[in-house]
Amino acid sequence: MTTFLQKRAQEIREGKVPVKGAAETGVSVGELSQWQLVRRRFKRHRLAVFSLYVLIVLYLAAAFCEFVAPYSREWRSLDYMYAPPQLPKFNFEHGWYVDAIVMDVDPITLQKRFTYVEDEVVPLSFFVKGEPYRLWGMFDMERRFFGVDHRAVERGEVPAEKATFYFMGADKYGHDIFSRLIFGSRISLSIGMIAIVLTSILGILIGGISGYMGGAVDDFIQRSIEIVNSFPQLPLWLALASIMPPEWPLLVMYLGITIVLSLLGWTGLARVVRGKILSLREEDYAVAARLLGASHGRVLFRHLVPGFTSHIIVVLTLSVPVMILGETALSFLGLGLRPPVVSWGVMLQDTMQLQAVANYPWLLMPVMPIIVTVLAFNFLGDGMRDAADPYTSL
Repeated sequence: MTTFLQKRAQEIREGKVPVKGAAETGVSVGELSQWQLVRRRFKRHRLAVFSLYVLIVLYLAAAFCEFVAPYSREWRSLDYMYAPPQLPKFNFEHGWYVDAIVMDVDPITLQKRFTYVEDEVVPLSFFVKGEPYRLWGMFDMERRFFGVDHRAVERGEVPAEKATFYFMGADKYGHDIFSRLIFGSRISLSIGMIAIVLTSILGILIGGISGYMGGAVDDFIQRSIEIVNSFPQLPLWLALASIMPPEWPLLVMYLGITIVLSLLGWTGLARVVRGKILSLREEDYAVAARLLGASHGRVLFRHLVPGFTSHIIVVLTLSVPVMILGETALSFLGLGLRPPVVSWGVMLQDTMQLQAVANYPWLLMPVMPIIVTVLAFNFLGDGMRDAADPYTSL
């Protein structure tokens, strides 16, 4: 029995249905593959395309965090603990600069306070020389994308003790929050991607076996999925994370958190894969492959699963924000990654005291990249969900 989508695809291949943009490029509709149709429809979802560019920028910044960050991850100045943000300014006299800040102590409360000195400027520049570092642990470099122009310090235009640039302020140890955000993106964003790889393996394998085998095997797997889904996700994450000994090495802890997130995130993908396999396993091409002697594994992973790859990508894309939020929650509660590892969740541990947040609201800056990343993945997933069925509305 021919489905509506199959009829629609056949009409498109025969040129009976116009495809937006095909005539403009001079490409025959019948020559367009499914992936070409998917790309054309995805480009029409402008918010999804913009989100894709945002994610590319975030992941490039994470990959080159040593170059992008104004300071190193461990750099700190105890004289500037809880320093307020210094927003860059521009004029034709000084170019890019920030106002210098000075610290004094309130004689009554003995509390440190910072004031901006607008008469003293700290010059900024692109591709400046800074503290030496090793990019990816292999290349010795000194240049940073943006930061304090130390040539002005060498010329005596700015005192060395005032040549600071805290774009998003400083924490209780005098660390530059913006630099640590950049370094933390490498951990937080990579955990989401690695967890998704493990989730895809478990989801496709278990869901594919469930849908292809059917019968008692399908019932057992589906009841197991229902049992896993019946547990509250966050408490179960906390329980699994608390099992990991705190004395584990940092790399082992990183892998442990990734596995914990993956063990509870595969059920949704498994359900999607099972449903698709159930609808495709009796198709003519699948039956023909079995009659020609193809093994069950080949029929499943060579003929059936590639038929709905776009749907798998959509589900995985929408699952990445869940993994990132899971790592953030575990690290924030002290059950995930721990210092000296820098991640967005670890940085948010400084906000557990409401008094600190009330006095120094810039400690909440790690929330901004989390929100941007989650929204970008959700918008990207929405666009890919619409593009996954290119034959429905062209």
